[in-house]
Amino acid sequence: MTASIRDVAVHAGVSVGTVSNVLNRPDSVSPATRERVLSAITALGFVRNESARHLRAGRSRTIGLVVLDIANPFFTDVARGVEEAANAQGLSVVLCNSDGQPAREAAHLEVLTEQRVRGVVLAPTAELSPQIETLRQRGVPVVLLDRRAPGPDQCAVAVDDVLGGRLAADHLLERGHRRIAFIGGPGGLPQLQERYRGVVAAVREGTGSDDALTVVTPETLTVAGGREAAARLLGLPAGLRPTAAVCANDLLAMGVLQEMVRHRVRVPDDLAIVGYDDIDYAAAAAVPLTSVRKPRQELGRRAAELLLDEAAAEGHQHDQPVFEPTLVVRESSMVRRLRPTVAS
Repeated sequence: MTASIRDVAVHAGVSVGTVSNVLNRPDSVSPATRERVLSAITALGFVRNESARHLRAGRSRTIGLVVLDIANPFFTDVARGVEEAANAQGLSVVLCNSDGQPAREAAHLEVLTEQRVRGVVLAPTAELSPQIETLRQRGVPVVLLDRRAPGPDQCAVAVDDVLGGRLAADHLLERGHRRIAFIGGPGGLPQLQERYRGVVAAVREGTGSDDALTVVTPETLTVAGGREAAARLLGLPAGLRPTAAVCANDLLAMGVLQEMVRHRVRVPDDLAIVGYDDIDYAAAAAVPLTSVRKPRQELGRRAAELLLDEAAAEGHQHDQPVFEPTLVVRESSMVRRLRPTVAS
C-alpha cells in the first residue's frame, strides 16, 4: 500500500497539518520537527499526490501538446521547443497523438481538460474542432500550432507555406525542369493546401502551362505513401513522366527516393526530389534531400510562450506570428537539366 500523509504524521509523531507545512511551507516548521518528518517520508516511501493538490488549486503544473503524427520527426522537434518553454517556467508537457483523427483529438482534449492543464498547444486535424472553443470558454487557452487562426481573437503560430511551395518549385524550374510532380495532393490539411497553391503558381508562371504539373495523392503522408506515389510516377509513359517532384513533407520524399533507388532510377539525374520540413533524416538520406526548412523548435517554443502568457491572464494580447521557410539545397536536386533545343 502507498503511504498516506496520515501515515507519515503517525510515524513522525506530529499532526497532519505539520506534515503539510513541511511539504508546502518548510520554513514554518522547526528544523528538528522538519527533520523528523522528512525521515518518516523517506522511511515510508511517501510520494505526495500532486494530482489531488492540483485539483484543489484549480490547475496543474502541466500543459498539453496534441500533435498530428508523433512518428513524424517534425513533431518531435516541435515538442522539444514546447518543452523548453514549459520547463523554463517549472512546468511539464503532456504529449498526445491524434494520428490525424478528429475523434482521437477530441478525446485527448477532453482528458487534458479533466486534468486541469494550464492550456493546450494544438496541431489540429484538417477541420478545426468546435471543442477548441468549448475549452476556451472554460478558461483553458488553446494555441494553434503550424496553422493559421480563423480569426484575430486567438493565438497561433504558422509558416508561410505558400512561399515554401514556391521556393521548392522555383528551384526546380531554375534547374531546367518543365514536368514537375506535386506529391501530397491538393486537399487535406490547410498547410498542405498552401504548399500546393505555391507550387501551382510557380509552375504556371514558369512554364505558362497547367499541364506541366502532375498531382499525386497517396493514401498517407508517410514513407509508405511516398513509395506508393513513386510507383504511380513510374507507371506513367516515359514521355509524360515528371523529371522532378515536390513532396509535401520529408517522409514522402524519403519514400519516393527509396522506390526510385529500388528501380534503379537515378536521383537527381532522372528524377530530382525536393522535400518539406527539413527533418534531420533529410540530410542523412542515401541521396541527401533538398528540403524546405521550417523553424521546427522555434514554432513549438513560440507557441508555448504565447500559451503561458495567455494562461497568466495579465494583459495578454493575442499574437499570430508567421515564420518564413527557407530552401536547403542538397544532392537530390543538384543536376541542372539542359533545356531541349529547337532544330533549325
